[in-house]
Amino acid sequence: QVQLVESGGGLVQPGGSLRLSCAASGSISSSHIMAWYRQAPGQTREFVARAFGGGDTNYADSVKGRFTISRDNAENTVSLQMNSLKPEDTGVYYCNAVRLQFSYWGQGTQVTVSS
Repeated sequence: QVQLVESGGGLVQPGGSLRLSCAASGSISSSHIMAWYRQAPGQTREFVARAFGGGDTNYADSVKGRFTISRDNAENTVSLQMNSLKPEDTGVYYCNAVRLQFSYWGQGTQVTVSS
């Protein structure tokens, strides 16, 4: 079992920045792929970014150049630095850990981008 706890959400103006963090505990290891997803009101959950244990990263086209995912395998944390935020970035952001057929989710943290 893996437990994930997100933090760092909040209200920010367009063009601002936020940093989300996810603390993992339990049977977490560097072999887990760590990712961030988000879900806007009335929308399906969508992929934002992922980080592999070896350091490779992937991003959704909509956040490339603005968001940066990073993970610390020693501390079992993964972070998402979000810059140049737009209103369309608003949603609940979820941390995800995947290994083989096992997928774990955090409870989510709200990000609202509004003036």
